[in-house]
This record gives sequence, C-alpha cells and structure tokens, in this order.
Amino acid sequence: MAQLVIAGSLALDTVKTPFGQATEALGGAATYSSFAASFFAKPSIVGVVGIDFPRQSLQLLQQRGIDTEGVEISSNGKTFRWEGYYEYDMNEAKTVKTELGVFADFKPKLPESYKDAEYVFLANIDPQLQLQVLEQVKKPRLTLLDTMNYWIQNKKQQLLNVIKKVDILLLNDSEARQLFGTPSLVKAAGAALKLGPKYVIIKKGEHGALLFSDGSHFSAPSYPLEAIKDPTGCGDSFAGALIGYMASKNSDSEKDLRKGIIYGSVIASFNAEDFSLERMKRLSAEEIEKRYKEFERIREF
Repeated sequence: MAQLVIAGSLALDTVKTPFGQATEALGGAATYSSFAASFFAKPSIVGVVGIDFPRQSLQLLQQRGIDTEGVEISSNGKTFRWEGYYEYDMNEAKTVKTELGVFADFKPKLPESYKDAEYVFLANIDPQLQLQVLEQVKKPRLTLLDTMNYWIQNKKQQLLNVIKKVDILLLNDSEARQLFGTPSLVKAAGAALKLGPKYVIIKKGEHGALLFSDGSHFSAPSYPLEAIKDPTGCGDSFAGALIGYMASKNSDSEKDLRKGIIYGSVIASFNAEDFSLERMKRLSAEEIEKRYKEFERIREF
C-alpha cells in the first residue's frame, strides 16, 4: 500500500535567471514535490510523460525510493515543457512558452496499491484532474491541494468544487487575493475555511508562510538566503516536504503541521540554491536538521 500519493506534472524546463540557465532540465510539480517528500517518507507519483522523457530522470526518482508505477509513458506526444525566466524579482516567473504535450489528454488512473493511501498531495494541475485523482483514493487521512492563477482565472468553479473536498488548501498571497476577491489575506483565509478545508496555508515567497485554522494562525519565517540561483519548484518542494513530514509522523495535527511548514520552508530554501533538482540531489539529513534549528532561532524571542 502506498502511504503518500502525489499527483502532478513531470516536465522538462528551460529556465533563465540573472545567475545562469538550464535547458530541458528535469522539473514539474510532481517531480519537485516527490523528491522533497522523499527526505521524510516514501512517495508514489501519478503523472504522464512522453517517450522522449529521459530514462535516467525516472531512474533518479526511483533511486530516491519514489514509486513511479503511477507514471504513464505515452506514445501520443511529447513530455510537458515549460520555458520561462526570472529577473531580479525572483518571486515572479515570466512564462515564455508552455507545451502541454501528452498532459493535454491525460486521464489519471491510480494503481490499486495507491488507492488506500492515507496522505495525498494534489499538486498544481487542472482541478478536474485533481478531482479525478481524489475520487480514486478510498479514505485518505490528510489531503493537500495546490493551485495557480491560471486555474483560478479559467476554471474557478471546478477549483472551488475540489477545495470543498480537501483538508488543506495551499495558495500564494496573490492567488488568495485573486480567488476570494479581497486584498486581505486574513479575509481570504476565512473565506477559504468556510468552504470546508481545516487549514489554509498562504505562501509569501521570500517572506515566509501563514497557516490559518478555525480560531488560530501561525506565521512561519523565511530563511535569509545569500545565494539564490533558481526559485523554480520551491513552492512544490515546500508542499512535498510538508506532506512528507506529516506522513512520516502519521499525523494530521496542527502541532505537526506547524513543524511540517518549517521543514517545507527548509527544503524550499535549499532548492533555490541551484537549478532543477541539483541542490536537493546533494542535500543531506544533517543539513536539513541544521537549517531547521536555524529557523527555530529566527523565531525565538
């Protein structure tokens, strides 16, 4: 039985920042989040790639203990591709080109062993696909949903339908304001909680993250990074580490969720230090724990 299922994109990214560039590098929401989760748990991923997807990229995920049985290899087109760039405001990516490829006609089908998963992360994909995945999982203990401005603008009602069925909603600050039509993040979180989730997490990029539940909230700091090379995948790494930590603790408590947010921030901060998965590939458990303790000191007063 799979403990943690992650549904999302596997992609080839071409990214340029003021500090370098990467061409056709391994990317995608499921890729980043599953790799981040693998520091804490054994994730299983659901997604699709074309036959042009490098075999060594799948092997890299498998070597991390990530189950790829749910990754469909389609001969009907090419792997999803994204091309973009960042200027000195590294909080915002500028998209040059998106090629959906085989993702355009993807219909997720979970292996039987995935259907009993207790922890589910619905990464940033079409809300209709997110719902299809959720409907195939029998009785999850904790479900986490991520999205983006494109789905808010183009499939708002479908997105709201999925939000009603999950435990944790994850948004960045601009998405929260857009979805709920308010400049106030507190009001946006309150409106989201009324839809059904137990928790709402609002990411604020280099300024940390906020957790809201009924009657309480938590503010997580950001890590003061000296060298940022590429922030692509940081939000996905944050989410993957968070749900991976919760799965490792076999928990759905707010106390552990707060710790999970800090671990998510830790992994995301490392991810920003290099392109693609390069920094996470070199990351050790000792480095993670050292930076976690630094986060604790940042918040001490």
